[in-house]
Parts: sequence; structure tokens; C-alpha cells
Amino acid sequence: MTLKKKIINIITVLLSPILTFYLFEYLTHNPFKTMKMPAQILNILLFEILMLLLVTAFGRIRRALMTQTAFFLIVGIANYFVLQFRSAPIMPWDIFSIKTAASVADNFQYTMDKQAILSSIGLIVLLVLEFFLTSKERFINWKIRLSGALVSCLLLYGFTVMIQADSSVSRFKLYDKLFTPTTMSYKDGTALAFLMELEYLIVDKPEGYNASEAADQLASYSPSEKEEANATNNENLPNIIVIMNEAFSDLSVLDDFETNQDYMPFVHSLMENGANTKSGYLHVSVLGGNTANTEFEFLTGNSMAFLPQGSIPYQQYMKGEIPSIASYLKEYGYTTVGMHPYHASGWERDTVYPLLGLDTNYFIDDFENAEIVRKYVSDKADYEKVIEIFEQKEEGEPLFLFNVTMQNHSSYSDSYDNFTPDISVEGADSDVLNNYLSLIHLSDSSLEYLLSYFEQVDEPTIIVFFGDHQPTNSVVRPIWNLNGKSDSTLTEEENARRYEVPYIIWANYPIESEHGVDTSANLLGAKVLETAGIPQSSYTAYLSELSENFPVISAIQAVDADGNAAPINTWDAELLPYRQLQYYMLFDYNTN
Repeated sequence: MTLKKKIINIITVLLSPILTFYLFEYLTHNPFKTMKMPAQILNILLFEILMLLLVTAFGRIRRALMTQTAFFLIVGIANYFVLQFRSAPIMPWDIFSIKTAASVADNFQYTMDKQAILSSIGLIVLLVLEFFLTSKERFINWKIRLSGALVSCLLLYGFTVMIQADSSVSRFKLYDKLFTPTTMSYKDGTALAFLMELEYLIVDKPEGYNASEAADQLASYSPSEKEEANATNNENLPNIIVIMNEAFSDLSVLDDFETNQDYMPFVHSLMENGANTKSGYLHVSVLGGNTANTEFEFLTGNSMAFLPQGSIPYQQYMKGEIPSIASYLKEYGYTTVGMHPYHASGWERDTVYPLLGLDTNYFIDDFENAEIVRKYVSDKADYEKVIEIFEQKEEGEPLFLFNVTMQNHSSYSDSYDNFTPDISVEGADSDVLNNYLSLIHLSDSSLEYLLSYFEQVDEPTIIVFFGDHQPTNSVVRPIWNLNGKSDSTLTEEENARRYEVPYIIWANYPIESEHGVDTSANLLGAKVLETAGIPQSSYTAYLSELSENFPVISAIQAVDADGNAAPINTWDAELLPYRQLQYYMLFDYNTN
């Protein structure tokens, strides 16, 4: 190899990782505007270490350079679309969600903005230059390569440990707020943020945790024998039908906008002054996706606040039976049913639902000839199935049915012959926003249909209705634009509103009404049991007591009884007993 060729190889090996890093980041944001210099330098160092590993592993400079560039081109484009679809970047836990992502991948529109296209072209050009400028010959013997690869792995490990340390976060002025992963990736760099998040793949035991002590504390909240006997002997236990409506939210919580007509008149009427109704806003822990986590919080009473941001408990932590509101109600003679008009494999529901005590489950194959809106089973067809299941059960046998709808699933950019939008936002030329609000309008009418049916039913029945999350930023951005704002300039309070959705607890018999009472998904189950007049389980009894001091606890924030809201880590000391009990319920309950 000539001296000139060696010099070109050295320069290319040094410069290519730097260019790859900046082009990779530029796919989703401008790193020069969002990242401080120490973070940029750390990312460049990371890319250089990865290059050293590839060079020593392959022994060929051309192959190493092109492998790194091609890898970050593919990952960068994938990350771009993940951000578009759920407003959060790729995180370590997403490896567990590949099957679910694949099942809905064809429902999105794949278009890239000018910046992403230019960045992709830049990476492709870099690939071509690497091919023509560098040598393809092997230049290191296998012993040196093996030693170099081991050294590179040790450097990568040491680098990861270093950036995960609190001292490094402070020294390099890194952003470490896991509950805002998009901001974290923009400020620290996507690859660096990914390595920082790896620390949280495993859930550590809470400070001072002892399984026996947690079991004893839980036992102190058990219902009395008299309470259990009264409930067991009660022949009028109400049916409890839970509707978790896909992407259902009231975007008016974000800011002001006008529409040609009310997009949820029935829900608004229930929330304002509905009889036999409890309502307010439900604080959830996810945005734009990860529906399963809102399910998990409601059914188990556990909070995503104490689990890694972006993790999916259904897929990561549920290796056996987990106590839930469904398994608890079975003790009182309830028939338990799970329902979701889509693929059974989504979020592994066909495996998880039985572990949560949902004995009979219905998925897309059980919805023959159902009405379709866009590509999904309509809410009305879904509720017709609910009514069918109710009518087929034994009279007087209480039913618990947990139903996750599908009608409003993203994306909202395409047009369909079987869906005509009827809601428009004044001053905002956005088909995406209009389509979304029109779907919400359909959901509103379908809920009225369901409640009208159960108004005529003799058996006492409670309907619980709530959304799983708000839609992605691409849907709500026109609302911010109308009010002179953007998603990059939101205050902490404004960002927190992105995690609020309506909830309603309605009964076809007299219950005490209350309106404007906020709660969170993990505390809602206890509220439902209280409304139904069923003794609390030991865990929900603890949660009911806790909710008196903290009516809202989500991964985003906790709100105390005086209305003080702050990020969840602000309340570490106050919520430590909850964290300890949750760890016990999730990891040790069935081992004691």
C-alpha cells in the first residue's frame, strides 16, 4: 500500500465517523442548535470507538467504514419514522416491541421532510466516497485484530459506564430526564442517549426494599372477613365494562381552537353535568403510542413512574400471573373477559391477558363482518360485540369486561371511501387534525349508543370510559401554531397537558356524581371498585389511601392534594413506599 493511500485511509477513518454522526443526528434535528459542545464531543468519541471496533473486527478499512455508515443510515431513517409516529425516539426496550410494530407498520404514511432527505443523501454520498477512497485489502493479522477488538469492547463498555454515572452527567452538562426521551436525544445525541438509557433495562430494587416487610404492609390493608362476606353474598354486584378508547383525547386541554361543531358533544355533556357520572381528566404515562402501558397501569394499579421510560411491562416483566382488578373480581364471582378488535399478538395480549386474570378473550378473528372505518373495526361495531357478550352471559352473573378499541389508531393522513371527515378547525389547514377530530366525533356518537343500550338494562352496570393517550405531535402541531407556539418551546406545564385524556365512570343506577376530579390510570381501578361498592383489595386499598395525598401519579408528574404538580422524581421520598409495594407486586408477589 502506497504512502498516499495510507494517509487517505487514516484521514477517512478519522473523519468518516464524525460526518456520520452529524448526518445521523441531522435526520431528526440540527445538532449544532440543540447539543452543547461537550455532548457533541462525547458522541464523536463514541463513533470513533465504534469505528475502531469495526476496523479491528473486519481487518478491512473499507468494510468497516461502509458498515458503520450504512448502519446509521438505516437506524437514522427508522428513528425518523418512529419519532413521527409516536413522538419518541427508538429506545433500548423497543427490541421487545418489534412484532407489534410490524403488525401496524403498513398503516402509516412514509414521507420525509427536506432536512431528512438531505441528510439521507449525505450519508449515501459518504458511502460512495468510502467505497472509492479506501482500500479493501486486509491489513492486520488475526492476533492483532482480536486484541484490538477486545480493547475496543472494553473501551465501549467503559465509555457506557462513564456516561451513565451521575458525575459525568454533571461534568459534561448532559440532559438525563428520562420522561422526555425526545428532548434527551436532541440534547445528548441519539446514540449517547440510547447508551444512557441502557442502565434502566433492569429494574433495581427500591431503596430499603424487603419482600417480607412489603408483604406484611400489604396484608395490613386486606378487607375484613365481614366486608368480603357481604360482597360475596350480594346478588346485585354490578357489571363492570371498561372501554379504553384508542387515542381518544380532548385536545382543548392544549390550547384554544375553534371547530365547525363540537367534536365530542356527548362526552362533554357527561363531563360537565352527567347524572350518575364521575368524570375528569386521566393522567397517563404515554404519548402517541405504547397503549399497553396504560392498560398495565389501569389493570394492575402499578405506575410506569417506577419503571424505565419506554419500557413495556407486558413484554419485559410479566413472566407469570400478576394481581389485577380482573383477577381480584374473579374472587367475587365475576366472569372476566378481555377484548381487542385487532391482532392477538399485539403487545402479546394473548399471552398477557390470561396472566392478568382475563379468562375469555376476543380478538380480530372474532369480529366477522364487523363495520370497518378506514382500516379498523369501528367503535360502534366493537360496542355491538360488547352487547352481544353481555346478552350471552348467565343472567345475574356479574361481568367484568376490559375492551381496548382500535378505530382511532394512527395514522390520520390518508383518505378512505368509508370515512368522511365532518370536523374542521378554523384557521388550520390540516387534514391530519381534521381527520383525527372527526374520528373522535364518531367515537363520541358510539359511546352514546352504548350507554343508551345499558340505560334500558335491568342489571346494575357500570361503564368506565377513557383514552389511552393523546395523538402524536404531528396531529396537534397546528393547534400550537394557531396560538404562536411550537412543540420545541413548550413549558413543563404545557408538556404535562399532553398526557391528559378524559375519563368517565357512568352507572345505569344511582351513584353519587362528581365532575372535574383528576386522577391517573394507576389509581382509576381503585376508584372503580369504590364506585361499584366492592371492598378494595389490599393493594387498591393502599392506593385509595395514597390518592388522598396524591390524586395523580404518572411517569410525567405527581400532583399532591393541594394541587402542586412536579416531575415524579421530585416526590421520591414521599412515594418510596408505593415504589416498594409495586416492586413486590410485580416481581415478588408470587414467590412469597
